[in-house]
Amino acid sequence: MPHHTPLISTIVVGLVLAFALGAVAHRFRLSPLIGYLLAGVLAGPFTPGYVADQGLANQLAEIGVILLMFGVGLHFSLKDLLSVKAIAIPGAVVQIASATALGIGLAWLMGWSIGAGLVFGLALSVASTVVLLRALQERRLVETERGHIAVGWLIVEDLAMVLTLVLLPAFAEAASSASADLESIVISLGVTLGKVVAFVAIMLIVGRRVIPWILHYVAHTGSRELFRLAVLAIALGAAFGAAELFGVSFALGAFFAGMVLSESELSHRAASETLPLRDAFAVLFFVSVGMLFDPMILINDFGPVLATFLIIVVGKSLAAFAIVRLFRHPNSTALTIAASLAQIGEFSFILAGLGVELQLMPEKGRDLVLAGAILSILMNPFLFSLLDRWSSRKETARAQATADAAAAEKEALAAEMAAAAAAQEPLSVTPLTDHVVLVGHGRVGKFISRKLASSGTPFLVVEMDKNQVADLQKDGQTIIMGNAADPEVAAAANIRAARCLLIAIPDAFESGQVVEQARTISPDLPIIVRVHSEAQEEHVEKYGATRVVMGEQEIARAMFAAVPDALREPVLSSVEEADEIAEDDQDESAPQRHPAAAPDHPQEPKPLHEPARQPER
Repeated sequence: MPHHTPLISTIVVGLVLAFALGAVAHRFRLSPLIGYLLAGVLAGPFTPGYVADQGLANQLAEIGVILLMFGVGLHFSLKDLLSVKAIAIPGAVVQIASATALGIGLAWLMGWSIGAGLVFGLALSVASTVVLLRALQERRLVETERGHIAVGWLIVEDLAMVLTLVLLPAFAEAASSASADLESIVISLGVTLGKVVAFVAIMLIVGRRVIPWILHYVAHTGSRELFRLAVLAIALGAAFGAAELFGVSFALGAFFAGMVLSESELSHRAASETLPLRDAFAVLFFVSVGMLFDPMILINDFGPVLATFLIIVVGKSLAAFAIVRLFRHPNSTALTIAASLAQIGEFSFILAGLGVELQLMPEKGRDLVLAGAILSILMNPFLFSLLDRWSSRKETARAQATADAAAAEKEALAAEMAAAAAAQEPLSVTPLTDHVVLVGHGRVGKFISRKLASSGTPFLVVEMDKNQVADLQKDGQTIIMGNAADPEVAAAANIRAARCLLIAIPDAFESGQVVEQARTISPDLPIIVRVHSEAQEEHVEKYGATRVVMGEQEIARAMFAAVPDALREPVLSSVEEADEIAEDDQDESAPQRHPAAAPDHPQEPKPLHEPARQPER
């Protein structure tokens, strides 16, 4: 049985080569786009070995273009564009005009027509969506202001290229006519625009209602493959219908199908379901583009290739940098935008191919665009690497300056405190005995002091915050201002004669210091400490805390106790649980605790140590 299958061989060889070279490119931290283009070069007629069917590759590339444009439409966000419209719209327009003017100038030096220069310059003006988004995602810049500006800028460029793809065939037809004049060109462009407006109106009026309705209906069937098929049918059908009925490009039809679908809540699912097929045909598109590239142009036309590369990397970047700085954005934003746009990609290939097909631009122009794309995409990671190094040095210098300022401020504060301490009289020991020492008068400490005051329990507060101290003094409370871990402050609080010590500050490290200081003064003093985690609990227990109170456990105890008519055990703190386990180990004859054997009424948990009088919590 003969196996003359050019379609299968083109797809298989193209995908296999693209995978192999894309993996190599990724290994060297380059865009896989480079690998896909080089795969096309190897499968093309300008290199020895296997040669794929060029006609079939171009048809597969058309499907890739349709799905690429459908994806662009799906991710088109008018909200993102409007949020940065003040800089993205004028910036993109001026940058496109600058790059196009440079392209026209290079085309004029090579003896091309104005039409060829216009197509060539436009192809050099638009950046690759794939390359730009990947660079931003790798650096987590997509959600930053710089990322929003870059994406909005890219959306404006994409919209400009969509309009160019629509108008270019009409311009070429009018310009190629022997009797072409300005009037005929304007009429031809007007007719084309009329068809486009009619198509857009139908998509926005009819498609906006019909397409989401179809997707919702299919989604409710519960069939995933039917939903995926519906999305592909909408994308391909809209593109084909736009070309057959309205004479506009496949690209425009697919873009508007995606844009209409992006307004539906099913747009994310549609994008994810079609992503594998879009990626596969996008790869074949890049492979087909690479098949058109003649590597000998790098040698035979080195000067034009270098000039094209400089227009993309230097000319576009300088224009973008100047525009962003003109809008008074910082250097970091300007450099990020400049580096993001210093490359070209998928739209450039589409536009260059259409220009050659319409005989507006010579094939050499397409080769120059391809060479410029490959070289600029290769250079883009290095530009971002330089930007990262510059940003790192700037951040280091800023951090060093901040650290120096903080150190100087700390030294000044220490000197001020030392001077104040030298001028301050020594703290006098409180006359209170059998009292409660409360460290911290924040959110928790306020509740404790209120309970102590209402119960008539003598207490004093140790607090560092001046505002809290002032409020307590107004209320006539006994207050010592300072750090309870300071031996002088601890002695002034008369901890040796205190009933207990309550530490209500949230910092477990500082609490541990206070516990350690208190234990050196009074080894038997009951110390109750506030903690927020088991790690903090272990920390303060290590220094001698008698009992810890974890907020989450107290909330759980209160909520559990509020359950009506339930057989329940008391919720114990980890200290109490450890205490009970120890008691059970000592008394083997005691019955084992089990939820099924819970008592009929809740029992109060036993404290680890029984002080003379426990303050009400």
